[in-house]
Amino acid sequence: MTPAADPAELLALARSIALEAGAMIVEARRGGVEVADRKSSPVDVVTQVDRDSEQLIRTRLAEARSDDGFFGEEGARDASTSGVTWVVDPIDGTVNFLYGIPHYAVSIAAVEGEADPQAWRALAAVVLNPVTGELFSATAGGGARLNDAPIAIRPAATLDQSLIATGFAYAETTRREQGAAIARLLPMVRDVRRMGTASLDLCAVACGRVDAYFERTLSPWDHAAGALIAHEAGAVVTGFDGRRADHLMTLAAHPDRVAALEELLREIGA
Repeated sequence: MTPAADPAELLALARSIALEAGAMIVEARRGGVEVADRKSSPVDVVTQVDRDSEQLIRTRLAEARSDDGFFGEEGARDASTSGVTWVVDPIDGTVNFLYGIPHYAVSIAAVEGEADPQAWRALAAVVLNPVTGELFSATAGGGARLNDAPIAIRPAATLDQSLIATGFAYAETTRREQGAAIARLLPMVRDVRRMGTASLDLCAVACGRVDAYFERTLSPWDHAAGALIAHEAGAVVTGFDGRRADHLMTLAAHPDRVAALEELLREIGA
C-alpha cells in the first residue's frame, strides 16, 4: 500500500516540532508548574504547559500540512482530508513533569487513517525526552533510532530473567486490580519497573532497557508513537486476542516471548 505521504518527510516535520515543543516545556518548567485541571480522577492532572505544548504542536502542523487531521490528548481535534492524522501527547508523563522528575516526553505520531489504533497505519513517530535530549524515532519499514543510532530490542530472555515495565490507571478500582496483579507477577520475573511515561516505556523496549512492557487503559496518544518505534526495533506490539494495542491492553515484547507473556498476564489478571 502506498502511504498517504512520505514517511521520511513526516518524520522530519515531527522531529523539528517535537524539539521546539520540548524546548518550550523545559523553559516553562523552570518557572514552576501548577495543576490547571483534573480529568478522569483527582490524580489525573493537566497543567497549562500541557495545553500550551499541544497548541504549539497543532499550530506548527497546520502551518506545514493544513489538510492533515489532529488528535491530541488535551482535546484538540481536526478532521483529515489528506489521509494523514497526527496523534499527539504534548506531555506524556504529566505527573513526572509536575513533580520535576526528568522522565516525560513529547510524543508525536503520523498515522494513515483516523485516530483508531485498530484501523490506522502508523507512518512516522517521534518520542522526545526534552530533559535528557534523547529522541527516539521511526518510520514504517525504516527501522528505529535513538538520536542518530539504530536501536534494537534485547535478545529473548526467560521470564525469570526478564525486566518488565508497566504502568497504572488513574481509576481507583482499576489501580487496586493492577496492584494485585503486580504482586502475583513480581516473584516470577527479574524485577518490575514503573516509570510513569508510556511512550518512553515502549521506547525502553525498543532500545533494550527492559525486556517487555504492558499496560491497560492507555489512550491512542499514549502509545501511537512508541508502538511504532518498538515495532521497528523488532518487538511485537499487540493487544489481547489478536487485537492491536489499545486501551484494553498494550503489550510489547520479543516475538519469541510475547505469546507466553500474554498468557501469563491473563492468568494474573493484569
